[in-house]
Amino acid sequence: MGLGTRPFTHGLHDLGSGAFAWIQPDGGWGWSNAGLIVDHGESLLVDTLFDLRLTQEMLVAMQRATDDARHIKTLVNTHANQDHCNGNELVGADEIISSTATYRELAQDDPDRLVNIMRNTPNMGSTGEFLQRCFGKFDFEGITMTLPNRTFDELLDLSVGDKTLRLKRVGPCHTQGDILVHCVEDRLMFTGDILFIEGHPILWVGPVANWISACDYMLELDLETIVPGHGPITDKDGVRAVRDYLVYIRDEAYARYRAGMSVYDAAMDISLTQFEDWGDSERIGVNVQTLYREFGDESKRQEPFSLMAQIDRDRRSK
Repeated sequence: MGLGTRPFTHGLHDLGSGAFAWIQPDGGWGWSNAGLIVDHGESLLVDTLFDLRLTQEMLVAMQRATDDARHIKTLVNTHANQDHCNGNELVGADEIISSTATYRELAQDDPDRLVNIMRNTPNMGSTGEFLQRCFGKFDFEGITMTLPNRTFDELLDLSVGDKTLRLKRVGPCHTQGDILVHCVEDRLMFTGDILFIEGHPILWVGPVANWISACDYMLELDLETIVPGHGPITDKDGVRAVRDYLVYIRDEAYARYRAGMSVYDAAMDISLTQFEDWGDSERIGVNVQTLYREFGDESKRQEPFSLMAQIDRDRRSK
C-alpha cells in the first residue's frame, strides 16, 4: 500500500477550507509540488516550479479555481532548489519570503547555471545522458531569478485572512535553509523537500540529524494533510517513512565507513530492498557522500551528478 492519501494525479487538488495543492507526478527530478492558501480575499503561494511554462500553467489553474489567486500577495520559497523557485517572476507577489540561508543560496547561484549545464550535456558522456533523462523535459531558457525580499531565521508567523501560518526553519539538512509551512487551523503542512514521498530523499547538505529532527517536529504537531515537496499528498505515515529511511541510511553508511569502504562501494552495497518501490535510488550516492563527510571523511568529493550517473548505470546492470 502506498503512502499517498489522495490520487496521485497531475494538477490542482482542492484540500478544502481555501487550501490547494499543485501536484506533479511522477515526483522525480524536477517534478515538484506547490500550494495555495486563500481566505477572505488574501492569498499565499508556497513555491513555484522548475520553469516558466509549468508555473504559468499552475497559476492559470489556481486563478480558475478561486478569484483570490488573481493577485497573490505573498510567495514563500521553502528552499533554494530551482524547481521550487524558478517561476517566482511570474507571480507578482508583494512579498517573497524565505529563510535568510535560502536567500543567500539563491543570491549566490548563477541564474544560467542549468542552461549552461544542459547545453553541455552532449559533451559529458554518461553523466550528460543521465542529466538529460532527469532534466531534459524542462526549459531553463529566459528565466530571471526573482529573489526573496523578506527573510527570517527561526520562526515567522503570518496571517492569510483569518488563517494562521507558521513558518519554521529546520535546515540546514536537504539544503542550507529549508523551512516548513504550517497552516494551523487547517491542520495542514507544506513541507518543501523535507518530504519526498515514494522517492528517495537527497541529502545535499546535512546534517542528517536536523532532517530527522524536522520529521520529529512534524510528528508532534496536530496534522491531517501533508503536502510534500515531491510525490503524493500524504499524512504522518509519510513522515514516518522518510524518517525511517534517514535513520536507516545513516546507520548503514556509518557501518561501512567504519569498515573502510569507499563512498561508491558503500552506496552500491547498502540494500535498498525495503525502498524498491521508491524512485531515484541513485541518490543513495550523494546521501552516503554527505554522511561520510559528517563522519569525518576528508577525501575529495566526487561531482554529485557523475556519482549518481555511475551508480544509476551500475545498479541497472546488476
